[in-house]
Amino acid sequence: GNTSRSSKQLELIFWITTDTGPVKLVFNQQQSVCFVLLEDLPSVTAILEVAFGSEEAGRWQTKSLSLQTFDHNKVQGIYFSEQRNLYRAREILREHGLVALEADIQPTDRFLMERFITGPISIEGEAVERNGFREFTNPRVKSSDYVPRYKVLSLDIETSLTGDHLYSIALLTNHMAEQEGCTQQRVFMLADTSIDNAPEYLVACHSERELMISFMQWLHGYDPDIIIGWNVINFDLRFLQRKADQLQLRFNIGRGQGLLDWRSSRGDNEHFTLLVPGRVVLDGIDTLRSATYSFESFSLQYVSNALLKRGKLIHDADDRGEEITRLFNEDKSVLAAYNLEDCQLVWDIFKTTSLIDFAVERAGLTGLAMDRFGGSVASFDNRYLPRLHRAGYVAPNLSDDPQGIGSPGGYVMDSQPGIYDHVLVLDFKSLYPSIIRTFKIDPMALAVGLDLT
Repeated sequence: GNTSRSSKQLELIFWITTDTGPVKLVFNQQQSVCFVLLEDLPSVTAILEVAFGSEEAGRWQTKSLSLQTFDHNKVQGIYFSEQRNLYRAREILREHGLVALEADIQPTDRFLMERFITGPISIEGEAVERNGFREFTNPRVKSSDYVPRYKVLSLDIETSLTGDHLYSIALLTNHMAEQEGCTQQRVFMLADTSIDNAPEYLVACHSERELMISFMQWLHGYDPDIIIGWNVINFDLRFLQRKADQLQLRFNIGRGQGLLDWRSSRGDNEHFTLLVPGRVVLDGIDTLRSATYSFESFSLQYVSNALLKRGKLIHDADDRGEEITRLFNEDKSVLAAYNLEDCQLVWDIFKTTSLIDFAVERAGLTGLAMDRFGGSVASFDNRYLPRLHRAGYVAPNLSDDPQGIGSPGGYVMDSQPGIYDHVLVLDFKSLYPSIIRTFKIDPMALAVGLDLT
């Protein structure tokens, strides 16, 4: 899901997959919300009037709610027609020593969590046919038990050793279900003339522009739900975005001709996360790690040998760049086979480890997007906040300088160096959620329990 602004109104957009094709959900005239203490309301109102004008201006409004903090202080809802105004208000209130509660929850996340939607969804409303998808505006939605069948695309590119010339783009597709007969494969390759002994899947393109346009047209024709690859975000798609910019092409491979939304990671401007409208991009390395796989190296060669007992068609990692350039100049058909085999290796790794099923199951449990890794706090928010609100409470903010909430941990005994035949590890991973649910150890229980003592 993502947000946009239409006539200064918050608009929420979600893309979903169905048995009859992609669907776009648009919810307009939405509002983002945070909460302030009722006792602070006069000060908050005065500050917001200076920043945004009176409530009659339509940029914000207050609403009485039957909610309270864990300290039993009543709160008031502050609603904004634009998400950026909420962010601005949060900072202004902070400068005045006032707290805006739950101001960090994204409107798309809040919309879904308050309806207990974590993945499968049912829709009721009138659809409008668009080019390649159906669109619903403000439909009625609720959670369901739908099991998706995704159209998956494995993507890999080959470039020059210096990384500035695009040689080829390989694509392998299938429905991850048992439909081995409907596999499609293509390799779009730069070639001045026709390619000798070219396999059926190899498409010669006379320029990088033609190569990029042919690739984008083919992708829109197949219309995948999921794109998989190896370092596919920070290498393959990042390179293709730069190449499109260089060629002054719109790299609009999202559904509805949507452009890619690149976001640099905190603390690392060279590492990006990616939002592709209507599609999910799953990187093999990140997805394996999130599924607790561990390898001495996460190179495609190492992982494929470990899991599939086979590797790349060019084995020597030290000379691979030079060999790729040599094949591009001398034997494009062999390079195409190498490029396509990398797609196949990624495909087989995903299938062998059931990574798509894992991503679907995890998303259904946490409410997070399939391509979002980590996010334990956000997962907890998704599951907990709507239930906390129904119990009559709003969540507190994390303290900037928390005191007294740490744990000293356990005692680690000195080891006795040596090689042992039998090692028993007594540790239970991911047991905390079970303990929390079994014994009702949660923030509200703590607050209510302390109040009763």
